[in-house]
Amino acid sequence: MTTSDALRERYGAPAPWRRRVTIAASAVVALAFLGWLGWAAWAHVDPQVDSDLVGWSVDGEHAATVKVSVHLHDADVRARCLLRASAADHAIVGELSFVPRYGAPQPLVERVRTERRATSIELVGCTAPGQPQPQ
Repeated sequence: MTTSDALRERYGAPAPWRRRVTIAASAVVALAFLGWLGWAAWAHVDPQVDSDLVGWSVDGEHAATVKVSVHLHDADVRARCLLRASAADHAIVGELSFVPRYGAPQPLVERVRTERRATSIELVGCTAPGQPQPQ
């Protein structure tokens, strides 16, 4: 009697269908995961709105001019963009939220009003409905 025969006699033989079911269930789970991964990658690679900070200048104690490039993929996309001005002590001294128009000449020029002199401008980003993070 071999070792495998002794083990089978002592503990019983596994059901023959068990291995096939385990392989099939693993394949279904793997395909579902790969499908979700592909969908998530495609959704984040091609956002509805994309934006970049082109440049900015401080226009005095209470204003800054910002140039922003915003690309809307379709005319029916309703995006909202946020600009933030900070002072030397890193305090936020001004914010501007604006809605870009499809087909507007680029770069867009926006004026941010500040409560005191700004030393930096940040484009937080633009979001469209259903787009969770600014782009």
